[in-house]
Amino acid sequence: MAAHITRAVTRLVPQESSRLLPAAWQLCTEAWRHHHHSAGPSLRYIPRRAVLYCPGNDERKLRKLASLDVDCAVLDCEDGVALSKKFVDRFQHHLKGRPLTEPVRLVTFVETAVGLLNFKAVCEEIRRLASKAGLHHDGVVFGSDDFCASIGATRTKDAMELLYARQKVVVTTKAFGLQAIDLVYIDYKDVEGLRRQAREGALMGFTGKQVIHPGQIQAVQEEFSPSPERVQWAKELIAAFDQHQKEGKGAFTFRGSMIDMPSVKQAQNIITLSVVVPEK
Repeated sequence: MAAHITRAVTRLVPQESSRLLPAAWQLCTEAWRHHHHSAGPSLRYIPRRAVLYCPGNDERKLRKLASLDVDCAVLDCEDGVALSKKFVDRFQHHLKGRPLTEPVRLVTFVETAVGLLNFKAVCEEIRRLASKAGLHHDGVVFGSDDFCASIGATRTKDAMELLYARQKVVVTTKAFGLQAIDLVYIDYKDVEGLRRQAREGALMGFTGKQVIHPGQIQAVQEEFSPSPERVQWAKELIAAFDQHQKEGKGAFTFRGSMIDMPSVKQAQNIITLSVVVPEK
């Protein structure tokens, strides 16, 4: 798989022209809403709490996207569409007349057993080649149903058959500083089940979740957002940490719990996310 990534990204490196021809496009609501902040010296952080799939050839649904309060929408190009039409025609149209002021953000997928085994190598290869092609690896999506098919597993509602894969995706993704997008909850009418699984994913370390119906957006984005109480806890903990640092103290007690640097890092993560997403 790493070899395939090498060939794919290498083909994107401009040869005789400075124009970039990207290999993947993600339509984010950044075009409609601007609640993001700097994630580094040059790139802004774009939250992807809910990642909604929309048929790329359905004009009615595409027009509806602008009215949806969703962090990210992905144009789902049907399997029958030729590769060149998926990744050339659409992108050229999208980028026509638009100068690239920052790298194109690349979101990749892990959806097979081989892909999971090679995941680390793929991330390393993308990191090595992406800047040459004007790309920035921003996140990884776990394609659970394709993964189940690849290992012969039976998809269940509690997704226990996917526990190892989900954990490995989170660990590897976070090791490379990427967003981790969790599996789809197929029963779109079961909001409680959706919330339960979304909450579980957030606790595991995922930063967002795939959704297949507009009715899933609100529940998912709420579960991947820090509550006001959690934000207040984080602010007070960081303030207490700063005070103890001034006094030259290390670990300390806060609300009955011992606090050290991992706890402070968790609090900082909560504050970072709260800055870029609306309050519940």
